[in-house]
Amino acid sequence: MNISVHADADLTAVAHSDLANAVRFLAVDAIETSQSGHPGLPMGMADVATVLFSRFLKFDSAHPSWPDRDRFVLSAGHGSMLLYALLHLTGGDVSLDDIKAFRQWGSKTPGHPEYGHTPGVETTTGPLGQGIATAVGMALAERMANARHGDGFVDHFTYVIAGDGCLMEGISQEAISLAGHLGLGRLIVLFDDNGISIDGPTSLATSDDQLARFAASGWSVRRVDGHDPEAVAQAIAEERETAKPSLIACRTIIGYGAPDRQGTEKAHGAPLGTEQAAAARRTLGWDYQPFVVPVTVAKAWRMIGQRGQVERLAWLDRYEDATPEQRDLFIEGRAVALPDAYARASAKLRERFATERPKLATRQASQQVLDAIAGTIPGLVGGSADLTHSNLTHAKTQAPVKREAFAGNYIHYGIREHGMAAAMNGLALHGGFIPYGGTFLAFSDYSRPAIRLAALMRLRVIHVMTHDSIGLGEDGPTHQPVEHLAALRVIPNLLVFRPADAVETLEAWDCALAAEDRPSVLCLSRQALPTFRSDARGKNRVARGAYLIVSPDGGRDVTLMATGSEVSIALEAARLLATEHVRAAVVSAPCFALFEEQPDDYRTAVLGTAPRVGVEAAVAGDWHRWIGTDGEFVGMRGFGASAPAPVLYREFGITAQSVAEAARRTIARARKP
Repeated sequence: MNISVHADADLTAVAHSDLANAVRFLAVDAIETSQSGHPGLPMGMADVATVLFSRFLKFDSAHPSWPDRDRFVLSAGHGSMLLYALLHLTGGDVSLDDIKAFRQWGSKTPGHPEYGHTPGVETTTGPLGQGIATAVGMALAERMANARHGDGFVDHFTYVIAGDGCLMEGISQEAISLAGHLGLGRLIVLFDDNGISIDGPTSLATSDDQLARFAASGWSVRRVDGHDPEAVAQAIAEERETAKPSLIACRTIIGYGAPDRQGTEKAHGAPLGTEQAAAARRTLGWDYQPFVVPVTVAKAWRMIGQRGQVERLAWLDRYEDATPEQRDLFIEGRAVALPDAYARASAKLRERFATERPKLATRQASQQVLDAIAGTIPGLVGGSADLTHSNLTHAKTQAPVKREAFAGNYIHYGIREHGMAAAMNGLALHGGFIPYGGTFLAFSDYSRPAIRLAALMRLRVIHVMTHDSIGLGEDGPTHQPVEHLAALRVIPNLLVFRPADAVETLEAWDCALAAEDRPSVLCLSRQALPTFRSDARGKNRVARGAYLIVSPDGGRDVTLMATGSEVSIALEAARLLATEHVRAAVVSAPCFALFEEQPDDYRTAVLGTAPRVGVEAAVAGDWHRWIGTDGEFVGMRGFGASAPAPVLYREFGITAQSVAEAARRTIARARKP
């Protein structure tokens, strides 16, 4: 539609029902054409969404990345056609051809909203509960940015449409509890309270009083008729004035308007069919052919999309009128590149590590890195899931973020690993912050769904996972990660680092902070490790993924390849072998993903052609990709146990002697005719 909308156009001349029906039937028609999708939510929540977009949401469709826009999150991402219809109607970068190509290859309208793929989509949603939890991070980012830059630069709301499924997922409790505790009053959740799930009525599986549940977590709550636009508008207007996060339970009818499907699970996840789609048109008085929106309605929607131009231009004027210092602070906070002060601080610490060669747990080295750099990166914000003094994630210069005191840069997330990971995604998506958060590596499974979405969205989010192996000792197998490294390494676009000493820890942090388009996991030891690196001013060797530490004169008989705490074991094994005149090269491999990206000739030079032994206090996973099918792996074959760390390494056979024996066997096999 090429429609010109004049500033004096009369929006009040178009009935709310026509605006909402334009959304409903674009969704119905797209789903019918693709023969795939979820019409129930777009039909049921069209009234609520129309009120939100036409009367409250601050946005400019021509500038979807304007920093002070309101954020809108469709947590119930299966209802994606609701969002695509709104983006198209308001003049966003979603064409009618894109609507017609819903769920098809190459279109901007995939089955669930994808951040970075469709302009105007604030976050990738679909896995239920992730959207509301991510929105908590966005709302927190708004308050933190406001505390730094003031109302003139940062003054917006975060709105969420969530369904029953979002609120059943466990992550929702973590998210609403954190939001209530922090008093995120600019977060408004519009709950599609239709009482239907895929299997049938929600009463099959739940009888929670959601309003009481949210209220118990410190939220302002109310219920409205979701098909009464004035009631919805009044609720939103009043909740915008509260000091608490808000839940508005909008009682709706799923598949509203389809006479034989509405109010039942049949409306949820399948096209209505030709007859029901036609019946819905008759029921709701929408007498237009598929994909046709009358000009008056289309113009009204385009005016809605342009309404935010005035506020955006006023924001630009305030920005131009600000002092140079205010503008610089705002720019530095949102900067993608790391500042020069960071580079200087990092270089100074590297020189100290290389000169002093301390024996430190890599979690302790990580804390020293944070102490050195935290004050140099304006947007760096840390946190931990109630393990601050174990993860060592708090820098000396960092102050806690608290209710009504959002100027800090350290977040106490509580024992909410999943909620923490999703909130960090929200902080990154909002812009202005580089978030990192800590927990134990064994608990990465709690965070995994949000880590996966960060990788899919290409977000710079850093997870600090300490106590990375059986080396944590007496806490036993419940806390000793054995399969987690392998599980994390298979997530596409995720950097998994397991540094072996203080210098590698610093370099791993540098890689993670420089990775502007992917998340990172730093896997750090509890036990002290010797620093073997002494190159104070060399290049970042962790950035190559793997590199030679020991390269024997005259070639090599075997290559010992290890990560993290096991690098020192490989070095000792090489010394043992040297007494037998066996030439062992030693390779440290802190990041498989980065090593995979290196040129073939570099990987060949590092790995060599001699037989190989891999060493890691974890299950083998994809180690044989690097050591070959004839190589040996020295590591874990099951769960750990409760005992002091040295005893565990001895009993599980992860010792220098075991590595040397494995090396002898591989050499002997390689020499057989």
